[in-house]
Amino acid sequence: MRYSIENIGKELTVHISGEIDHHNCIFLREETDAAIREYKPQKLKIDFSGLDFMDSSGFGFVMGRYKLMKKYDGKVSVCGCSARIEKMLKMSGAQAFVQIEREVKYEK
Repeated sequence: MRYSIENIGKELTVHISGEIDHHNCIFLREETDAAIREYKPQKLKIDFSGLDFMDSSGFGFVMGRYKLMKKYDGKVSVCGCSARIEKMLKMSGAQAFVQIEREVKYEK
């Protein structure tokens, strides 16, 4: 897994590529949380357009960031989801907490 975090104005974007599983999600969580605490963005956008695979830890990553952003009165959105990942997010009920956008920012 590769990822980058960019802060522009009041929006923090996490671009993720490769695979998210429980082994590599730890560093992603830690660095994203540190950036949220530092920048206190109004919106966190998680860009899955470079993602090849995601297990349930990816869903946990999204929901955990939702809980942290809620503490700062911020919102979370995801973009660039494959049909499979979007279906997984919707089946889990994530769309009740997280906006699913169609926009794609990451290029492989």
